[in-house]
Amino acid sequence: MADLDRVRAALGEAADLHRRVSVEQAERIVDAARVMRQAIDEGKQVLVFGNGGSATDAQHFAAELVGRFGRERRGLPVIALTADSAILTSVANDYGFEHVFARQVEALGRAGDVAMGITTSGTSANVNRALRRAREAGLSTVGLTGRDGGETGGLVDVHVNVPGVTAAQVQEVHRTVLHVMCELIETPHA
Repeated sequence: MADLDRVRAALGEAADLHRRVSVEQAERIVDAARVMRQAIDEGKQVLVFGNGGSATDAQHFAAELVGRFGRERRGLPVIALTADSAILTSVANDYGFEHVFARQVEALGRAGDVAMGITTSGTSANVNRALRRAREAGLSTVGLTGRDGGETGGLVDVHVNVPGVTAAQVQEVHRTVLHVMCELIETPHA
């Protein structure tokens, strides 16, 4: 396959997956943003986490809402549990990597907060353990997943699934979904 054909194929597949998610997941995206906005309006916070590319997506999402996405407004209480290397490494060392997010949810989460796990596979043990811990502690849970949603889809109150085959495809749409969520969260209610 020629380079131009590869580019066209990749962009065409990405556009097709975006269109599919816009039809199949739009209501869930709105629901996820509403859950987070309601918690923020009630003085609560959002804890967000994931591994690898999903870790950077968690940090990007938090940055857009603590800073600003599309308009001037007060900073919103969104914390990426992926950003503190001292906490991540100490918990991984002392308890195991599968506990790195659950321990932070235990320490920082309070009933009424929201925990959002991002996983392209839906099978990330540390994400799923944190979501279970969040539910036990009375947090609302949101999952942003890929493929068939894996175990994560069954652990959350609101499940947004991007049914891509590869992690790269899923991450491309996750970024768009997260940006749409940011827009909905920071927009005043009509």
